[in-house]
Amino acid sequence: MLRFIAKRLALVPIQAVGVTIITFFLVRLLPGNPAQQLAGPFGTPSVIASISKRLGLSKPIWTQYWLYLDNVIHFNLGTSFTTGRPVASDIGTRLPATLELITCALIVIVVLGIGLGTLIATRGGGIADRVSFVYGLLGGAFPDFWFGLVAVYLFFFELRWLPAPLGQLSISYATPPRVTGFVVIDSLLHGDIGAFGSALSHLILPVLTLVFVYMGPILKMTRSRLRDMLESDFAEHARAMGFDDRAVLRYALRSSLPPVVTLVGVTYSFLLGGAVLVETIFSWGGLGQYAVDAVRSSDYAAIQGVILVAAIFNLIVYLVVDIIDRLIDPRIALAAE
Repeated sequence: MLRFIAKRLALVPIQAVGVTIITFFLVRLLPGNPAQQLAGPFGTPSVIASISKRLGLSKPIWTQYWLYLDNVIHFNLGTSFTTGRPVASDIGTRLPATLELITCALIVIVVLGIGLGTLIATRGGGIADRVSFVYGLLGGAFPDFWFGLVAVYLFFFELRWLPAPLGQLSISYATPPRVTGFVVIDSLLHGDIGAFGSALSHLILPVLTLVFVYMGPILKMTRSRLRDMLESDFAEHARAMGFDDRAVLRYALRSSLPPVVTLVGVTYSFLLGGAVLVETIFSWGGLGQYAVDAVRSSDYAAIQGVILVAAIFNLIVYLVVDIIDRLIDPRIALAAE
């Protein structure tokens, strides 16, 4: 296991450099000119040329890339054209909000997806099976931003059950001093029950949106894999040997988990991308909303920084997933040898 982890970690720098190459050159294919954005609609060609020179955009493209790569190696992601702040500082401020949102959504997805999938698999057919089948078809068909807008209209505008989609806290509460960056946890750590309740209520709608859109594959995978395991030869043999249904279910569930765990990791990565539009709808102020603003303003440094952080996040997630798979089923490690 240690050898496997060391090999995977050794590949991370190579993969990160590959991401910087692809990102750097693709970003420059986007329409728009940062110098023109900064100069404004009335900027003259001489002013635009002066801004381009100051930003280093007038240098040869490979020179720009080597300067960018050197900065990344020294943990400098550049300065945002729009905020005027270091991109690393902007990302460090906004990333916890996104991680709080997608982690809460993932926890709900895993609990409900695996729980309902297990329940449906053990009970066989019936209405629950048919409902889950229909949900699996519809869940991924609805765009997340559309479902988010419908949820806002229903639960805030019509029913008034949940707060307005205006960030992580109501304006009547101050953001708690930062410890973890997760507002829900930080408010609890400082004993601010009012802020905790406000943060929790603001999480419900965006989490509900992400759960509805992204839970379907995990539910379907759990149901189908567990059903296959319960009908397999080893399960029949275990019953013949006198194992009770609970013991058979425990072994069948463990045997069906590796593909489910892999899908959970993929879903976590998808949630990071799915949070982009959801954060914009709910004014969440996280990394996704920052990425949208950067694309709108052709902010090269911010776009490159967000993509690089997202790529590293995905590499870490897939490494953790591979480790968990090998712990659940040691045969995976043996097959890789």
